[in-house]
Amino acid sequence: MTRKPNRVAPAVKRETNANPLLSRWPAAFRIPPFERIEPKHFKPALNAAFRAHREEIKSIAANPAKPTFANTILALEKSGDDLSRVAGVFFNLEATDSTPEMQAIAREMSPRFAAHETQIHLDQKLFKRIDDLYQRRASLKLTDEQLRVLERHHLGFVRAGARLSSTAKARVKEINARLASLVTQFRQNVLKDEQSWHMVLEGESDLAGLPETLRASAQQAAKERGLEGKHVITLARSSVEGFLVFSARRDLREQAFKAWTDRGANGGETDNRAILAEAVQLRNEHARLMGFKSFADFSLDDTMAKTPQKVRELLEAVWPRAVARAAEERDALVAQARREGGNFEFAAWDWRYYAEKARKARYDLNESELRPYLQLDNMIDAAFSCAKRLFGLSFRELKDVPRYHPEVRVFEVTGRDGAHVGVFMGDYFARPEKQSGAWMSHFRHQHGLGKRQSPIIVNVLNFTKGRAGEPSLLSFDDARTLFHEFGHALHGLLSNVTYPSISGTSVSRDFVELPSQLYEHWLSTPEVLEEFATHYKTGKPMPEKLRKRMEAARNFNQGFATVEYTACALVDMALYAEPAKASIDIDRFEADTLAHLGMPREIAMRHRLPHFMHIMGGYSAGYYSYLWSEVMDADAFSAFEETGNVFDPKTANRLREFIYSAGNKRDPHDAYIAFRGRPPKIDGLLKKRGLDA
Repeated sequence: MTRKPNRVAPAVKRETNANPLLSRWPAAFRIPPFERIEPKHFKPALNAAFRAHREEIKSIAANPAKPTFANTILALEKSGDDLSRVAGVFFNLEATDSTPEMQAIAREMSPRFAAHETQIHLDQKLFKRIDDLYQRRASLKLTDEQLRVLERHHLGFVRAGARLSSTAKARVKEINARLASLVTQFRQNVLKDEQSWHMVLEGESDLAGLPETLRASAQQAAKERGLEGKHVITLARSSVEGFLVFSARRDLREQAFKAWTDRGANGGETDNRAILAEAVQLRNEHARLMGFKSFADFSLDDTMAKTPQKVRELLEAVWPRAVARAAEERDALVAQARREGGNFEFAAWDWRYYAEKARKARYDLNESELRPYLQLDNMIDAAFSCAKRLFGLSFRELKDVPRYHPEVRVFEVTGRDGAHVGVFMGDYFARPEKQSGAWMSHFRHQHGLGKRQSPIIVNVLNFTKGRAGEPSLLSFDDARTLFHEFGHALHGLLSNVTYPSISGTSVSRDFVELPSQLYEHWLSTPEVLEEFATHYKTGKPMPEKLRKRMEAARNFNQGFATVEYTACALVDMALYAEPAKASIDIDRFEADTLAHLGMPREIAMRHRLPHFMHIMGGYSAGYYSYLWSEVMDADAFSAFEETGNVFDPKTANRLREFIYSAGNKRDPHDAYIAFRGRPPKIDGLLKKRGLDA
């Protein structure tokens, strides 16, 4: 998943004062001076940046000269440098150090950002200049990249409402400001629910079934909360999911599962159901103003999928296969529970526990066997190593540069020729004040204007720490998440475009997950596991027999995993694909939609609606994107396998040229064909998930 700070783009008159956000950043690599930045600096810095950018936009729009690419589009691309810099710092810090003070600033500033962006897109003089260029584009002798940038700007203004009546524009401004406030409140409510819950495990009875590695991380979590000598389970995914996999205490599994799935739906001031219902109505109203039947129709019009029908065709090709496979899996797990004397109605909080037992019985493999070989530091090195073998990148850790938290690791990234490529930051551990999940973002994006700007990219994850003095050990899913987010990071680091608006991950939503999901494939290769999956105590590599058992179990429980995900995508599409009703009962909508789909009772959505942050943010009517991209990533990795070398240099060069470094220079469908030589096929996806039989 990518998160990008609200940004516009580069060059302004600076205010010279003591505010570090508005001063030059002379430190190595122009990393923000985090040690000098305080929450009090953000509002004055943002206010100054807003003013400066408004003046720039006013100057561009009022230019008496005939519109040219240089005096209009290029000028837009160069505008807003201070706003881009300050917003990049603020939104990244508000997500990773979400203190009450930062949250209050976000609640105040989010609608300001929305209003600022809306004002630009609805500026009639500015749009008239862009539209003039667009109508004359065939005669302007633009490069392919310039033409793409012009077309994207024009489409962005049109989709923002530049052609609407003055009355409709006024309503769009109101909608955008309100949505910004709702999205911010929704995120903060989820975080508060996560911060307010933890489970203290008292004595050996509560720890029953938990392996030593999970006990160590639970002990560390307790220590961080001032509960020395105890063990604590939190709602960080790596903590709660590990507990659901291993805990022999069914009553405690139920408590943890319900706390995890009820985030945002606990009543009181952090309840998100009314917030989501209002957001859906507002988005549908915006879509109708734009001439679309529903928000899904509007949102998908600028994606690879294009229409809700195309999305449903993909999801419905997968859903019945996944449900059928999940039913087989459920029957086997129920039988397993019965054999052990579990005379109860099998429930969602039982699935992971008995699935782990079944995997052990069928493949002689369990999660606790793998963790000792998946040290966090080694997995970071593995991700770096793959980037070197594929793209020639090297990573040198920087010890004496600013960082926004002591745990953040910072690396200079260089190319084959030793030249500077960018800076990568890794923020790997869960903290109470940190939003949950995993994402990639940037403090600075790449572009080639003026003195080429190199990127500063950050990966944020929420792994649990190991016991003091011991390494942090990951589940295989954790390691896969690390590779996934690093794939996004490479998309930002390798970007090689001229214009900021098409840089890095600024691509179609259902294309942006291709680089990340594709990168996951290298984690499972023998070449990577043999070198980097080493035991944290003995240093010995993962035994070949264990690797083979892991490969044999690759498609185990895939019915469950596919149902868990696809249900979310189908509910998301249903929520946004129908014309808005007068009111929406979120609980009833979720229950009715799942009943219509035939959702297995023993499986819960991976993200229930009241905490489904994807569909409140950039993935509204877009959660299908992961599956859409998975069709491409499975097909794309086959391009390497077909050569007999998963690091084949020629294939890697094409991948870099057309996917990782190309930003949004071309239509994503064309970009994929340029890499692969043909459109993607769904066969690879079904095979990857074990649903082809």
